[in-house]
Amino acid sequence: MTQDRIIRAAAVQIAPDLTSRAGTVERVLNAIAEAADKGAQLIVFPETFVPWYPYFSFVLPPVQQGPEHLRLYDEAVTVPSTETRAVADAARKRGVVIVLGVNERDHGSLYNTQLVFDADGSLKLKRRKITPTYHERMIWGQGDGAGLKVVETAVGRLGALACWEHYNPLARYALMAQHEEIHAAHFPGSLVGPIFGEQIEVTMRHHALEAGCFVVNATGWLKEAQIASIHPDPKLQKGLRDGCMTCIITPEGRHAVPPLTEGEGILIADLDMRLITKRKRMMDSVGHYARPELLRLLHDARPAMAMQQVASPQETSPDTEAQDA
Repeated sequence: MTQDRIIRAAAVQIAPDLTSRAGTVERVLNAIAEAADKGAQLIVFPETFVPWYPYFSFVLPPVQQGPEHLRLYDEAVTVPSTETRAVADAARKRGVVIVLGVNERDHGSLYNTQLVFDADGSLKLKRRKITPTYHERMIWGQGDGAGLKVVETAVGRLGALACWEHYNPLARYALMAQHEEIHAAHFPGSLVGPIFGEQIEVTMRHHALEAGCFVVNATGWLKEAQIASIHPDPKLQKGLRDGCMTCIITPEGRHAVPPLTEGEGILIADLDMRLITKRKRMMDSVGHYARPELLRLLHDARPAMAMQQVASPQETSPDTEAQDA
């Protein structure tokens, strides 16, 4: 049950280091320190921030993507790794919950992965985006239903989705049905144009209202020199600007603080958790306002595995045979 408490949340909008994973991780650690110094208990970073979002895939034709895609493989994060341990150590030392987007490498595939570290440094959740969007399908594999999970953290019940997963109402409902109190979201930022930022704002405010939860959303940012390094064509560079909407939304659908739509910075807001009950008293979409006898969600939470081993009869032990007799 939601208690009378205040949680200070931070949403980070900064640029990655497009040249190295180590450089981006250093920026993550610096931002954690800065937000924690301001009293943040929850810190949310942009989508696949480490090592960087694959912006190249939005402006390069598939036949030209090979070198950059392979470089992303080389710089991607494995879980666990030196990089995840560094973030876990920062979470533990500063006593903060961290939601970090990474490009995860699992053998021959990359995934858009969200990592949730609790304030004790433990990895509470590793989930993968269930459906990469448009150009992203050339880059990442698909996640599964096992990651659609709300976890108990030091700041409360926390759920997470990435980018256009928020346009899958059933994915959102899966988290709502688990009574998330804080929803962590992130988008790439510096993509598509101003309309993307407008759409993000609508989506974040709607989820907060429908779920009766707080939403902490972080989008990335590209500097002009970085945009030029991705593609030299000024016409295509337009697709790598704007589209930022780092924001913190209350369960009433309001901005807790003015959003950050350009430049680097860290939003800080105090979340009054009593607002959750204030909203759900009027409209609890998975409780008194739900009609499960008419409409309900079937969620397959089993991990999707490429192989499932079943023992052959020859591998059955004598003890097992005796028990079966």
